[in-house]
Amino acid sequence: MVRSVETVGDTVSETLFEPSIRLGVTGLARSGKTVFITALVANLLNRGRMGQLAAVRDGRVEAAFLQPQPDNTVPRFDFEGHLASLTSQTPQWPDSTRAVSELRLSLRVRPSGLLSGLQGPRTVHLDIVDYPGEWLLDLGLMDRSYADWSQDVLERIANRACAAAFLEQARQVDPTAEHDEVAAKALAAGFAAYLSAARQDGFYDCTPGRFLLPGDLEGSPVLTFAPLPVDGPSQRRSLHREMERRFEAYKAEVVKPFFKQHFARIDRQIVLVDALGAIHSGPRAVEDMRLAMSDILTAFRPGRNGFLTRLLMGKRVDRILFAATKADHLHHLQHPQLTAIIEAITRDARDRAGFAGAETQALALASLRATTEEIRQHNGAEIPCVRGILEETGKAAAFFPGALPEDPSHLLTPARQGAERWLDAEYQAMRFAPAPLTLKPGDGPPHIRLDRAAQFLFGDKL
Repeated sequence: MVRSVETVGDTVSETLFEPSIRLGVTGLARSGKTVFITALVANLLNRGRMGQLAAVRDGRVEAAFLQPQPDNTVPRFDFEGHLASLTSQTPQWPDSTRAVSELRLSLRVRPSGLLSGLQGPRTVHLDIVDYPGEWLLDLGLMDRSYADWSQDVLERIANRACAAAFLEQARQVDPTAEHDEVAAKALAAGFAAYLSAARQDGFYDCTPGRFLLPGDLEGSPVLTFAPLPVDGPSQRRSLHREMERRFEAYKAEVVKPFFKQHFARIDRQIVLVDALGAIHSGPRAVEDMRLAMSDILTAFRPGRNGFLTRLLMGKRVDRILFAATKADHLHHLQHPQLTAIIEAITRDARDRAGFAGAETQALALASLRATTEEIRQHNGAEIPCVRGILEETGKAAAFFPGALPEDPSHLLTPARQGAERWLDAEYQAMRFAPAPLTLKPGDGPPHIRLDRAAQFLFGDKL
């Protein structure tokens, strides 16, 4: 009821006074959330590279400035610190997202249309909310019982090498025995170690997400559980019963508050995807990413955000962008293939959102361009490469990751069939350090299609 009243107040205020757009930014590990937000804000403050954002192209954005965010209990996104890391003489990638943070950017915009001469400029607030994608996947646990979750997890990880140690540990435990806190902690630690190894191996179904990013919950009972196989109802005071109780507490005390306080108020959403990293990891990682994208969408409430809809039913996410990051790791000749691959990977998720009334789009982007392009001769053929500074050695190198297929099904079919490796090609991934920047006055950091992403996400509100 309180949330409904707040929604009514926000809707009336935004309609009559200063509208605000709440943009959620998420993505799974190493997808580039922090860099995306930093580069987006920097390019909205200095708009020389934002030609595809219609309000900027038409000269209607008069000013942009940072303000304190409206949520007093949410940490502020450290824009200045992250930008300093990216633009220093020895630039470095900023630290990854560890918890929820927020930033408010206010834009002074002149209206367009026939009556624009009768209206003065208005202020539009862009509230950017950054949160780990692993926490978003936790929302899929809300409708599941402990028994169903345990069975599903144990079946999915049965053939994973990184899960062998935990599975052996779980087999040696009697779930029907009386609860022992030492055994419970050992199981939880083993399961957390598996989740960390699975993420390193390129798997994306790493839930519960707080096991990877525990924060101030580390060591608490709400994070001391693991999947256990038991047939039938659990016995009173058994290890299985206590694990079940803690699983339900995790949903009630960790997942639900996150949904109510942050996620339920999102207007627009971008989901960042490291598609190149998944392709490099192999077919199973690609299929795992496809399923994760579908699971992520189950957490959203997609649909149109009409005035009456917002008053009566609360906010819905009416635009969702799925973006394949690190497009600068490919020559632009391969960008159409990368876009087609991310469209295919997210097809199921986008179809479901479209059916609910939300607009969706998929594209390839680079929030901060770290490479330059060149064509090199090799065995009489021209190879489209990118040149950048290698993160590990600090040396410049030209790199060709492999030719992505024109038809995405050449990747998705073996992934669905459970192939161990690609049959006809190998795809490599390279970690580039950010390039030293020399920016002209009025220009933000160089990017690829960041302005197109901004136009889809909130250009209509400007």
